[in-house]
Amino acid sequence: MVVGVGDTPDPLWCNEKNNGISKSTGYDYLHEGIDVLATLSPSLHGALLAAKAAGHSHVNIDGMLIETDRVSTPGPTPGVDLWWSGKHANHGGNVQVVTVPDGWPIWTSDVRPGREHDTTAIRTHAEILPALVEAAADLRSLGDLGYEGEADTITVAFKKPKDSILTALQQQFNKAHNGVRAIGERGNALLKMTFKALRNVSICPWRIVAAALVLLHFDHDRTT
Repeated sequence: MVVGVGDTPDPLWCNEKNNGISKSTGYDYLHEGIDVLATLSPSLHGALLAAKAAGHSHVNIDGMLIETDRVSTPGPTPGVDLWWSGKHANHGGNVQVVTVPDGWPIWTSDVRPGREHDTTAIRTHAEILPALVEAAADLRSLGDLGYEGEADTITVAFKKPKDSILTALQQQFNKAHNGVRAIGERGNALLKMTFKALRNVSICPWRIVAAALVLLHFDHDRTT
């Protein structure tokens, strides 16, 4: 039934109709199943070790907004909810996704409010930056300019200077970097396309994303 949440408009109604399970009981089973799956999700340290053991040259990191029902929580900006993402014009949670070079997701973070930019989000997660630094000798981390504030740890493209232009070498680097890094965005699309429930959730985004990652790994018999 947990898997079915991503595949049918109302799987709980189907279970109520076909199996004599009430909707409230169905929701209890659903949340229990998601909790169990979420506890099986890999740690970042373990995921990076596995990526190195698999011989990958680098990992990609990218933020993914999981849209949620409206959450009325005051944020630092008066009149704007904490979970409101101005970039996406929707309420949601920021989940960081780490992928291997071909875009296969190997780890997802806990959720942060949608208003937070990626740099703020990874700084708030105590384990992310130390783990990436520890792995850096064998496993470079690539990101977009949303991680510009942590460029010492995450390799990003050169940003065009104000009132100036990039050098030919910088432009060449950006073209190569963006071509490699952009493949990492496949991980976000893969999770959302495989599990429709991730397109808008009414429960904790981290729990359901972590559960989806575990199911994805199981379905494809692949972790790295």
